[in-house]
Amino acid sequence: MSRRGTAEEKTAKSDPIYRNRLVNMLVNRILKHGKKSLAYQIIYRAVKNIQQKTETNSLSVLHQAIHGVTPGIAVKARRVGGSTHQVPIEKH
Repeated sequence: MSRRGTAEEKTAKSDPIYRNRLVNMLVNRILKHGKKSLAYQIIYRAVKNIQQKTETNSLSVLHQAIHGVTPGIAVKARRVGGSTHQVPIEKH
């Protein structure tokens, strides 16, 4: 038994305008040279363009786009007969 405590699971914070964790995670992915304010400007401009062109909820369009590009299958390592194999597992 280890003497260290278990690490607390961190949750992503929400962005200041839309209060959406998905937007904040996307901002953290596209950081340009560590400038988060520039990344926020890029995302907010893109969301505004989506809103103007589609005239629907831009956050739902963003959510659908990210859901569309995420893979539906993940691989998990399984040990079979002394060697490790990558076994595909369907994600939900």
